[in-house]
Amino acid sequence: MKRTRVQAPTGMHDVLPDQQKGFQKIQKVCESAANFYGFGKIDTPILEQAEIFLKGVGASTDVIEKEMYILRTKGGDVLALRPEGTASIARAYIEHGMYNLPQPVKLWYWGPFFRHERPQAGRYRQFWQFGFEILGDQSPVIDAQIIQIFYGILKDLKFKNLIVEVNSIGCTHCRSYYKKLLSGYFRSRSASLCQTCRKRLRENPLRILDCKEEKCQRIIRQAPQMIDHLCEECKKHFKDVLEFLDEMDLPYNLNPYLVRGLDYYSKTVFEIFSQPKEKEEDSIKRSALVGGGRYDTLIKRLGGRDVPGCGGAAGIERLSGFEEEGTEMPKSMDYQNPQIFIAQLGDMGKKKGLVLVNKFKEEKIQVAESFSKDSLKTQLGRADKMGARYCLIVGQREALEGTVMVRDMKTGKQETVKMDKVVSEIKRRLKK
Repeated sequence: MKRTRVQAPTGMHDVLPDQQKGFQKIQKVCESAANFYGFGKIDTPILEQAEIFLKGVGASTDVIEKEMYILRTKGGDVLALRPEGTASIARAYIEHGMYNLPQPVKLWYWGPFFRHERPQAGRYRQFWQFGFEILGDQSPVIDAQIIQIFYGILKDLKFKNLIVEVNSIGCTHCRSYYKKLLSGYFRSRSASLCQTCRKRLRENPLRILDCKEEKCQRIIRQAPQMIDHLCEECKKHFKDVLEFLDEMDLPYNLNPYLVRGLDYYSKTVFEIFSQPKEKEEDSIKRSALVGGGRYDTLIKRLGGRDVPGCGGAAGIERLSGFEEEGTEMPKSMDYQNPQIFIAQLGDMGKKKGLVLVNKFKEEKIQVAESFSKDSLKTQLGRADKMGARYCLIVGQREALEGTVMVRDMKTGKQETVKMDKVVSEIKRRLKK
């Protein structure tokens, strides 16, 4: 009888006591961000019906073809250890009728996930991940806010030299034409592609753009770019996302070949990296710290209604592996019901509103917003319902003049304040 080695299964690992501190630090920062931005925590089962991922993630993706752990129960059910979080969130949204809740629905999660991939530094077959998802809103301001949230989490974890890589992969309509262009381009060069990409060429040519093999990279760099073939709606959506990022002064690069590895993505996709120093550039292979994007067709693919969504996720082992030595445990912010509500009117109002949210976050002052609502009456009603003390109104005129209308929700009195002075003014009033 072969003697069993007493060790964890290949690619799986224990989180030992001296590693727990790093995990706890990341979790505290996530909880603080979730509380500030108004996300509710959700825990989905580790096991799901395999069909959820086959339909949602895509049968021809590496996650499904190579990496998913599938088991059959005694009763004949085909289950899978969850390889990612978004499809499970979408399933929960449908099952619990969350489309009846006020939209958008903001959810975040933290837990273990499973992929049968080759174990390597920072990659495990059981790994921990957290994610933030916003469902029920198709506005580009949501894409920008998701990026802002993850960027802020990385900053709070003391990551430096952060850069956002962003692209648009369009919608179903404009992407079908682009796929034909890609097929023609890669077919004429198929002999130079790796074996995996030759298979991808038959099934989904977009997946070739995600290949990291150098021989394929040389061909990819000359391929047609999706950004040149977006329909008018997708082009405007992406332009608005970039303008929001500009307004928030978030550093980003346009990466025309960024596609992400899951079929449910549409329109905006992004990854966030910590840029190595110049002298380290050659010796360090870049790995994304965060990845995500918009998934407007996922819930419908799973049998639900036509509900848009946007989100992202980060691997906890990877973050704890890259974090700097000696960084202090962040203080957990105990955010209460917000006393400040930021109301906006028009695109310029949304842009300035996003900036204001970030300024208040830096001062640890809880604020609420409703960027998905355009009606001032609706926003004021929500501010009143949640018991906000002050409502900060930013319309087109205020945005142009660099001012904010501060409305006292108890007295109805309104006063114009300079935008660069509004945080200190609110701090003064709250102290009173």
